[in-house]
Amino acid sequence: MMPLRCLSELARRRRPHRTFDAMRVGLQYFMTTCSSTKAADSNRLSNTYATSCANVPEVAPSEAPLSDMLVDSFGRFHNYLRISLTERCNLRCQYCMPAEGVELTPNSELLSRDEIIRVADLFVTSGVDKIRLTGGEPTIRKDIEDICLHLSGLKGLKTLAMTTNGLVLSKKLPRLKECGLNALNISLDTLVPAKFEFMTRRKGHSKVMESIDVAIELGFRSVKVNCVVMRGMNDDEICDFVEMTRYKPVNVRFIEFMPFDGNVWNVKKLVPYAEIMDKVRQRFEGVERLQDHPSETAKNFKIDGHAGTISFITSMTEHFCAGCNRLRLLADGNLKVCLFGPSEVSLREPIRTGVDDAGLREIISAAVKRKKAKHAGMFDIAKTANRPMIHIGG
Repeated sequence: MMPLRCLSELARRRRPHRTFDAMRVGLQYFMTTCSSTKAADSNRLSNTYATSCANVPEVAPSEAPLSDMLVDSFGRFHNYLRISLTERCNLRCQYCMPAEGVELTPNSELLSRDEIIRVADLFVTSGVDKIRLTGGEPTIRKDIEDICLHLSGLKGLKTLAMTTNGLVLSKKLPRLKECGLNALNISLDTLVPAKFEFMTRRKGHSKVMESIDVAIELGFRSVKVNCVVMRGMNDDEICDFVEMTRYKPVNVRFIEFMPFDGNVWNVKKLVPYAEIMDKVRQRFEGVERLQDHPSETAKNFKIDGHAGTISFITSMTEHFCAGCNRLRLLADGNLKVCLFGPSEVSLREPIRTGVDDAGLREIISAAVKRKKAKHAGMFDIAKTANRPMIHIGG
């Protein structure tokens, strides 16, 4: 394995003129990352939220990487790439998209199928073994099957997953599985049809439920149901979602409400993990913690007698930055190394100006090396300019 090099060392290296230009073109898209939560802020937080990035995390040991391109300055190896295929969506979920909608990037400025596959191949040959396709809503992209077919054929890729709202998934799923898709996250924030229409500003609850059942019938090895919990909205359905796992072999994932531009985040809407867990334990017996991988984003549990499992994504109250192994490629070709950080670097521009693979690797490596030890904490995140979730991808 090549030794880690800091950004200044990369800049000093001799390289062909075109590669140096690629570095400059890519790095000019960096924005200043948000600062860490100040000690004064930590002191005034309540005990409920005191675990949110109060201390610099002890970085989890890295796995053996194929190259140092995906290793950051804290030794974290990033073997998981999330690729947003589109900014468009057929729902208007309140926590994801502003009520007035968003300005969409012109199609000409989105990555083409071939550009997506080229970038994905660079990552996989460097050690990425899991790719997740996101959006917007990835299933509305017309070439989704073709993209899956090509990505699943990349040597070294073990998991090709997708996060989807499930609205049109059931009809596409058999073909997507044939094309190599092998894991699914289906977003569903309520089990009440009328509430679904209110929360998503669209109809379609029965179609999402059908997609979950079809995924199970087709034998997908991983079917997860993502539920963003919001106080006064769906926190009264927590136990109903847990009950779903009694007979369905799904993993219900309760996600803490996170701040993004336009979703009117407020700490009063946040239902912390500890509170959700209390509700579950009061209702169900035999709740047992499972062993989690160091890079796992979720706290996973099984319940006696249940075919499925439950998990908790505690991004706000108990961060998991130390084991973060994820990078994000946005639909417009920008690389984002932290979901909550504003910094991005363009890969589309270097690609379209003729930069070769070596130059792209330099840009990617420099971006990864700039990744912070942890995100800024939920109160600072809420005040930091970032994109709406619909632009970032799930």
